[in-house]
Formats: sequence, C-alpha cells, structure tokens
Amino acid sequence: MNTSIIGYPRIGNLRELKFASEKYFRGEITAAELEQTAKEIRLHNLNLQKNSGLDFIPSNDFSFYDGVLDTAFLLNAVPKRYTALGLPSLDTYFAAARGYQGKKGDVKALAMKKWYNTNYHYMVPEIDDTTDIKLVGTKPFDLFSEALENGVKTKPVVIGAYTFLKLARYTGTKAAADFVDSAAAAYSELLRRFGELGAEWVQLDEPSLVKDMTTEDTALFVSLYEKILANKYGVKVLLQTYFGDVRDCYNEICELNFDGIGLDLVEGKKSLELVRANGFPKDKVLFAGVVNGKNIWRNNYGHTTFAVLELKKYVQSIVLNTSCSLIHVPCTLANETKLPESYKKHFAYAEEKLGELAELKIIFDSEDPIETKEYRLNAALHSEPRSGGNPAVREKVAQLTDSDFVRLPEFAEREKIQKARFDMPLFPTTTIGSFPQTAEVKANRSAFRKGEITEAEYEQFIKEKIAECVALQEEIGLDVLVHGEFERNDMVEYFGECLNGYIFTEKAWVQSYGTRCVKPPVVWGDISRAKPMTVRWSKYAQSLTDKPMKGMLTGPVTILNWSFPREDISLKESAFQIALAIREEVLDLEANGISIIQVDEAALREKLPLRKSDWREDYLDWAIPAFRYVHSGVRPETQIHTHMCYSEFADIIKDIDDMDADVITFEASRSDLTILDVLKENNFRTEVGPGVYDIHSPRVPSKEEIKTAINKMTERIPVSKLWVNPDCGLKTRGNEETVPSLKNLVAAAKEARNENS
Repeated sequence: MNTSIIGYPRIGNLRELKFASEKYFRGEITAAELEQTAKEIRLHNLNLQKNSGLDFIPSNDFSFYDGVLDTAFLLNAVPKRYTALGLPSLDTYFAAARGYQGKKGDVKALAMKKWYNTNYHYMVPEIDDTTDIKLVGTKPFDLFSEALENGVKTKPVVIGAYTFLKLARYTGTKAAADFVDSAAAAYSELLRRFGELGAEWVQLDEPSLVKDMTTEDTALFVSLYEKILANKYGVKVLLQTYFGDVRDCYNEICELNFDGIGLDLVEGKKSLELVRANGFPKDKVLFAGVVNGKNIWRNNYGHTTFAVLELKKYVQSIVLNTSCSLIHVPCTLANETKLPESYKKHFAYAEEKLGELAELKIIFDSEDPIETKEYRLNAALHSEPRSGGNPAVREKVAQLTDSDFVRLPEFAEREKIQKARFDMPLFPTTTIGSFPQTAEVKANRSAFRKGEITEAEYEQFIKEKIAECVALQEEIGLDVLVHGEFERNDMVEYFGECLNGYIFTEKAWVQSYGTRCVKPPVVWGDISRAKPMTVRWSKYAQSLTDKPMKGMLTGPVTILNWSFPREDISLKESAFQIALAIREEVLDLEANGISIIQVDEAALREKLPLRKSDWREDYLDWAIPAFRYVHSGVRPETQIHTHMCYSEFADIIKDIDDMDADVITFEASRSDLTILDVLKENNFRTEVGPGVYDIHSPRVPSKEEIKTAINKMTERIPVSKLWVNPDCGLKTRGNEETVPSLKNLVAAAKEARNENS
C-alpha cells in the first residue's frame, strides 16, 4: 500500500522563511538570498519525505506567502494596481500580499480571509471584467524540475480551478461562470506542461467541494473538469478534497475522468458512508485521508485500520494519505527539548506523521495487521490513562443551567446606563489591545526566560513599557486606553500558561498568514484558572490615567480554537471549562475597578462547520453560550467588548448579535467595510467598531483615508453606535507605523465628530 501527503509545512523547522522574509522586507538581504533560504527549506523537506519512504511527495506546496496568491499570479489574475507599480516580480507579489507604500505608489493589500475552518489565512483573488485568465507563471514547473534535479519525482500540487473561482472576489459584472473557458484552458495547458516535464501525477486541490453546493455549483465544477480532463497529456490527475466530505457531488466526481480521488476520512463525516452506499470506480485510486493533518495527537492505528479495511471492501486501490496539508501542524518534535517524554510520546508533528504513514504501510502490508509490532505499541499508547483530570471542573460544567448564560438587565437598558456612566463623545476611539512587540520587548522576555535577569527586573521593564504606552495614548488623544500587553507572548498561549490543564511547546510553530506564525498550546487535562491572569497589570495601567482602561482577555472559544484540543472529550465540554476560568477573571477585573472589559473572540467564525446543517448542534449552540457565560455575571454599568478577526460574518450576524456584548469590533478594512451592509440589513443592535485601517500591512493610512472609512460607516450605522479603531491588535507593527496611524485615526474621528454634532 502506497502513502502520500497533501502538503508539507513551508516555514522551516525553526521559522527560517519567516526570518529571511522579514530581513528582505527591511532591505537587509537580497532577493537572491531569500530565494536561497527558500530553496534550502524545500530541499530539506524533499529529502525528509524521500527518506521516510513516502511514495507520493508533493511539490509546489511551498509558498513565500500564500498558495492561493501563488495561483492568482500563475493564472494572470493580478489586479493592475500591483503590476502598474513597475516593481520586480517578487516585490509585486509581496505588494499584493502586504500592500506597498513607497516611491512607486501607494496600494493596499488584497483582502485576507480564513482558510475554511482553520487559523490559516489566504489572500482573496480579485477578478474584474478585464481579467484575462491564462497560464503565465512558471513556479509549479520550476519546483517540479528543482525536485527532479535533486532525485525526487514529485506530485505537483495546484489549487484547483473550481476552488480558485469560488474563492475569488468579483469586482465587475462578470461571475465565476464567465471564466470557465479561460480557466479550463489554463489548467489544460498546465497539464500539458507537466506532461512534457515527465510528471506522472498532478494534484488539484478542491476543498470547496466539501461545502454546501447548489446545482449551479455542481454544474460549474463539472463544466470545468469536462474541459480540463478532455486531454490529460499522459498525466494522471488526482482530485484532492479536505476539511469535510463531498456528499453533494460524489457521483459527479466519480463519473469524471480523474485518476485519483482524495477523500478526508477524519473530518469527512460521510466519506466512508458515501463509499459504502455508492461504491468506488474500479479505474480510480482512492487517496484515503486517515492521518489527521490538523491536530498533533498520535494516530490511533486501531481506528485507522478499521476504516481502511472497511474501504477495501469497495475500493481496489488505496493510497494512505493525510486528511489535509500538514501546514496546520508544527514541523518536528526534534526541537522539543524541554517537553517531557511522557507528553511527547502522544504527539505527532509533520515529520512524525511521515513516520506514522510509514508504520501504517507496514501494518497493511502484513498478513495480520493487528499482530504487527507497530500496531501493538500504538494500541498500548492509546490505552494509557490520561493525567490532568479534575472532577470538580467537570461537575461545575454539568451543573450549568440556562439562566447562567443570560445577562441582566437586557441590552437596551444596559446601553442607557453605560452611556450615562462613560459619557463618550461621538465616534469614541480605541485600539484592539496590543501595542508593538518591539525587539526590546522580545529581548526582555527572552532574557527573563533564560534566567539572565531577575523577575523583579523583568516586571520593572513591563511597568515602564505600560507607563510609556498609557502616556502615548493620552498624547495621541484616544478615548479608551489599553495597557499594551507587553507581558504577553501570544493572546492564547499567555492565558494557557495561567490555566491548569494546558501544556506548552518550545518550537511548535504553525503558519497563520505570510510570515506570521503562532505556537498553539495543547489542551491536555481539565481546564481551570490557576491564578488571576491579567488583574495586576490592568489595575496598574488604570492607576496611571483618568480615562477608561480596557481589561483585555481572550474568549473561551478562541482559546480553544487556537489551541490543539483534546480528542477524548467534546469541544463543547472544553469550551465550557475554559469559560468557567475566563468568567472568574472577568469578575476579578470588575471588582478591581476595570469598567470596560474586552473578551476577544477573534476565532469565533473560524471553526463554524462548513455545512450549514451542522452549524447549530455542532457549534453555535455551545459556542455562543460559552461567550455569554463569561460576562453574564457582571454589573450593568460594566461595558463588555469583543473582537473578531477576518472571516465572513454575514451568515451568522444574528448569532453574533446574540452574544450580548455591548461593543463588537471587526476586522473589516481589507474587505472595504462590506460588513456594514450586513449590519444594516440585520438591524444590528450592538455598538460596533469596524476596523478603519489594516494593521497587517506596513502602510500608514492617511487621515483622509480613515475619514472616508468613517463616512462610509455613517451611511449605514447610526453615529451613536459607531466606534473608531484599527482592525486588529498592533503587536506585529512597529512604533514608526503605529504612532502616525493612530494620530491620523484620532484626527479623522475628531473631524467626523465636529461634522456630526
């Protein structure tokens, strides 16, 4: 039995790509030096996969920023505002990814959204009526040839035509169906080129097939692939799906001229059922996604063996595969030098998942799989009892009643009480929480962790930074202040370190977008609050100013979604356990004089099931109550804020309103504030702060640009409900960008105030 993976992490084992890219952005290395780092990462990955015995090794899974953006450049779908800058090709690419502000012009980046139900972000392709889709790039062919030159014949990977057209944003009168012929021709040419290069297989990723599909969607998919597969030029084509099942188009997929079909057996609730009920074509290979590409726990060979033996009743040829690309897990356990073996033996990062596939190959190639050494050792591991249980926490969750999730008095009455208490001006200004994590801040944290400075020295530095931050905000003229979060390494990891039941990794970095990586903590046992987490620093910051100081917390759903969760209990149980802990912190902040408390649910939309039929029972019926429980016990005069990151909110906007927060801020600038129409159409009652500028770009927005955004807001939302803020925290930006941006924000808000008084 052969083995395959869908894709491999591209950041490097120690984030080499991140650091090299950022040096390039600062002008410290050349494009050639950046390319060399990228090549070293690719060759390392190739050799690792080859030596593991992997049979289908991907190429073109590498990207400098994002694979969807790569596909847009491959297919000539690049807005003219970027090409018109006249920059070198790599800089044009980065301008689309990050924005550009310099001698050649001033352009914003493309919109950015969450990649299906993950914490990875993709760049949204932008297609207008003049876009001429055609094959113009060479990257997939270059990387296939590079691998071949190094002794590895790979399976090239490209985002499929249907998914590309479905993810794109159309800015003119044309829609996806208008680009079928040109897209099909481009992909047909892609197959021809790979045929000439000697590729045996080409993988076309079509994750959009696991979402709810209309008859029009299915027709679009079929029309594309009838054309693309009319001549495969001697290449075998693998249709690869992931993140769910293909219940809406399974039969159509089977009837098309694909040579292989990749199905997700981990998140695909109906994948096995579809094969049982409909069979599987004898002339096709099933790439069975049985190794979880999104979590770090060791594969349970017992469960996998059952699934594969069941599939073999209906399928003649099976390749063992990951459920999705491994970009969603860390690179290797080899760098986890501080994690005890008692924990590590339960984990499998990307490199270890290659080992799991190799062991599964041994198991299935044997006459009696369950008698193999690999199977027996795995069974023993999974039979070990888990430490970290806390019956008291489980009992608290079990005793929750409906009234525990309701805050009184109701929203309208609270709004009046809070307006009287705070007496905010029109368009109150604030930030989302974090201020720049400068090299100095990071060095101080690193020195403390290495024992180079004392705890007292470390904390004195934090106090000084908070004082500077508060003074800066008062100088700028912001209305509601934050303490800057200089004590926090990450908005989830920091809280995890203050909670019982979490464990922490050393080098388990995962790409979130571009050069941004996160290090998710691991939910190991039952969760409870070990100690107050934020009270001390928030109270200190409030003592420095007469203006309201926001207490800053991360919400239970986001903490869970940005962690590696347990697989032995439900997500609902984990979310409610975390909610118990965050509620204790909210009440402590209130008792210590913090009158505005922000509980970020940046990732609320992220884990919403991809199919609407699963939304309520599988997610919203516990995610919304988990947030409500966090703040249901505060006094009416305490104002509760929350924040949400890049996502499509339109379809759950009523549920977001039902979170019963007092103020909600959204990341909205990269999508041109399109959320405003949704808020208006749904009579959104909560006060809102749609982000007026993009913090993920190094651009400094002008006062006029921000004023235009505010004016757009006032056309759709009552001015009494509007806040003015950046679209996310400022952690990743520098002071040289942050200060002028915030000054322009305050100036624009004051102008709008004068005009609307």
